[in-house]
Amino acid sequence: MKKIVASGKTIDDAVRNGLTQWQVTEDRVKVVVLEQPSKGLFGLIGVKEAKVELELIPDPLEEAEQFLVEVARTMGLSVQIDRKQTKEGFYLSVSGGGDLGMLIGRRGGTLDALQYLVNIVANRYSDSHLRIVLDAEDFRERRRKTLEELSDRLAGRVIRTRKEVVLEPMTPHERKVIHSQLQNHPKVRTFSKGDEPNRRVVIALR
Repeated sequence: MKKIVASGKTIDDAVRNGLTQWQVTEDRVKVVVLEQPSKGLFGLIGVKEAKVELELIPDPLEEAEQFLVEVARTMGLSVQIDRKQTKEGFYLSVSGGGDLGMLIGRRGGTLDALQYLVNIVANRYSDSHLRIVLDAEDFRERRRKTLEELSDRLAGRVIRTRKEVVLEPMTPHERKVIHSQLQNHPKVRTFSKGDEPNRRVVIALR
């Protein structure tokens, strides 16, 4: 926890001085009054200023971003994080120098694990539930397009051979992309079978 001690002629002045040091608003701090101001003898001698302690309330997204930066640093990567708010929650996009493939991992496995941890970190500091999607080098968008193209190609194979196709194990998010892509297909249907983490999508004739 970050704490500072600030002083001023009044309690309000002391708090304002502390907020100026951190460049934050009052809703981001907890205030503890350490000393009340006093005028001293005859109101002239020994004037004592007010003294307060400010404790910075962590911002959930800032904490999540800092966690990501530190993880990347341990991997020898220097990264920047771009934050966007979406209808579903927040989207953090990682960019920077070095091999960001290390952050993505095979088929996004490392990225999914980091996303899980980032959500834990953010929600530790949040009063309401936050949902964060983590991406690097637009991997998720590129992966979505790849899965959609794969879905269409395999649907064609099922129609041609009249045999169902069982895909490799995928994450729930990736399975959802396949199901969504083919949900309105006139000739094939999809369903999932197996247990996590080996649950697979099956494409079959309707």
